[in-house]
Amino acid sequence: MKTYARVYRGENYSQGSLQLPRLYAVAFAISMLVMTVPVLADEAEIAGTIEATVDGERVQFPSLSSAIDVDLQGDLARVRVTQRFQNPLSQPVNAQYLFPLNKSAAVFAMTMNVGNERVKAVIQKKAEAQKTFAAAKKQGKAAALLTQHRPNMFTQRLANLMPGMPVEVVMEYTQTVPKIDGSYELVVPLVVGPRFNPSTTNAAAGQSASLVKSLSSLPVQGPVRGVDLPESIDSNRVGLEIQLQSAVGFLSVTSATHELYVRPLDGSTLKASLKENTTVANRDFVLRYELGAETDFSSGVLSHADERGGFFSVLIEPPQNFEQQAVLPREMVFLLDCSGSMGGAPMAASKAFMRAALRNLRPADSFRIIRFSDRATEFSRKPLPATAANVAAGLKYTNNLVGGGGTVMRSGVEQALMVPQTAGLVRNVVFLTDGYIGNEFEILSLVERELGAARIFALGVGTGVNRYLLDELARSGRGFARYLDPTVDVETAANALAARLQTPLLTDLVIDWGDVEPAEVTPAILPDLYAGDSVRVQGRYATPGQFPVQLSARSGSQRVSLPMNVTLKESLPDGLKASDGGEAIALVWARSAIRDAMHQLSVPQQLRMNESTDAAITERVTQLGLDFSLATRWTSFVAVSEQIVNPNPELALETSVPNAKVAGVSPQAYPTSSPHGGYAAPEPSTWLGLAVLALMLGLWFGTWQLNVRAKGGVVA
Repeated sequence: MKTYARVYRGENYSQGSLQLPRLYAVAFAISMLVMTVPVLADEAEIAGTIEATVDGERVQFPSLSSAIDVDLQGDLARVRVTQRFQNPLSQPVNAQYLFPLNKSAAVFAMTMNVGNERVKAVIQKKAEAQKTFAAAKKQGKAAALLTQHRPNMFTQRLANLMPGMPVEVVMEYTQTVPKIDGSYELVVPLVVGPRFNPSTTNAAAGQSASLVKSLSSLPVQGPVRGVDLPESIDSNRVGLEIQLQSAVGFLSVTSATHELYVRPLDGSTLKASLKENTTVANRDFVLRYELGAETDFSSGVLSHADERGGFFSVLIEPPQNFEQQAVLPREMVFLLDCSGSMGGAPMAASKAFMRAALRNLRPADSFRIIRFSDRATEFSRKPLPATAANVAAGLKYTNNLVGGGGTVMRSGVEQALMVPQTAGLVRNVVFLTDGYIGNEFEILSLVERELGAARIFALGVGTGVNRYLLDELARSGRGFARYLDPTVDVETAANALAARLQTPLLTDLVIDWGDVEPAEVTPAILPDLYAGDSVRVQGRYATPGQFPVQLSARSGSQRVSLPMNVTLKESLPDGLKASDGGEAIALVWARSAIRDAMHQLSVPQQLRMNESTDAAITERVTQLGLDFSLATRWTSFVAVSEQIVNPNPELALETSVPNAKVAGVSPQAYPTSSPHGGYAAPEPSTWLGLAVLALMLGLWFGTWQLNVRAKGGVVA
């Protein structure tokens, strides 16, 4: 007879003492049941993804196709983004999709098409919209919730996405197109890069720690093809069409990021589309165009009036014949992001720029080189004269840099700005980064406190960088932001960018509005203007008509004046709508006012205009969002169907729509919790089978114990 030997607290069990083994058998069955129950994500976070096998290939669902249609009139763009979600599985899902929009987008409308229903989304306070969405989700209704996490980062959440019932979400936004280096540049972001958040974020004196934490929070990244999923899985495809209109025609229409097919429709209209019809959403789309018959000094004026009052937008750009300001000795501080996301092609592009920039230093200049990842280190804490020997040593130091580690940007900014500035030198901080951080608010606050008299030139290195952060750094630093694509002719682009590091043509801009008497002008502080750049100034007016306006600015040591004429329209009679798209001017103004307010949050309260409190600024942004139906940090669009599409909403699985990996970025830059992007949920029928199997195993285990002990054995 076999003896099963196991000592349990020094006791052997007989037939009369089977209570504990029975308890263990039941516990085993229960534990197996618990392990087979799907863990659904919290409302605020998505726990994982759905996996299925198609033709032997593991793929992720739901699927997404997108179409972007742009209507460009001069430098005013209206954009329609259509997202079509499909669920090919046999059970319903609740899905989340993380995606980018232009940092200046005024998102003013959203509709949801599901089945035979077309639902117009409503704008609500963020917390209220989340409750509306959660209630619809629980009731089994189809619902869509658009949430802004950054001006350029959004999530679309879908409730009860049913098998065989596609859901189409259409968003509309408008924006002005900036003039950069002599050409208008429209950016349509197509991918969200990885984000690094340090373990702690620091609130400045007087700042609300809870507000800093809230503004630094990030949505779940979700699975990424080429990182969590095989690259062989077809990435989300995007279609893009652009119609361009201008009364003065076009001198050129080009894209360095995507191949285009451009054809004329008539004398003033062009149509541009992707040469391959669709593209993988793994890099930003950038379109550059030049308008014809522009004068030396342009001041394009747009205006619109309705029941809310009058709104205007004035384009200001310096004449081409202005001379450069007197050259002053500079302290050039090169601040290089050497974190993991900058490894490979981005780091090579940064080194190419540094070679050009160091060789372009003037004899009277000095320089410093700071690199940062988990911490900051420096080539020389003290500015070094730009001698041939020092430049050669700086080049050697730069060429040996590698990418790795986190992006603790705070350490680099502190080292760049908190060292006392050398007397007699103009400090220029040249910031090379992809901007892949989550604590933008903390960094911008730090810059506002420590900038002093320095200027910041923000250079984004990558194919899908965080343009919101880089543009705000340049705004705070009275410099400019430019972008370097590491997948193109890097040497040529780097040389061109290095040559742009110059003083502005116009500083200290002031507008004498005369009899216009505008209200709520934005931006409240006009930026310095560099050669080939422009700025749009928005405001409100009460009196229509034609008015002379005077712009004054400093050019070198002289004060110059530039006259302009503005025409402000009357409001249309009740029932009539502007045929020229002028209603977008009101939205552009509101979006610019929101940007000003959000920027003020990063400014120390004692330096803010009117010393506005955080609460007052939050309320202003919220009210602007509600009044003008705009998505903001504290207002969201939500759409809910009338019909119940899912009779068993509690069985819906939680998932995220996969994103593409940013072109040129290393997979190591992405955080991942599992080899395949998180939790993979089997089909409901599989859950039931596993549960039954667990119960059978538990019963078998208990019966086996009884049989063993009935034969006088000891359980092993």
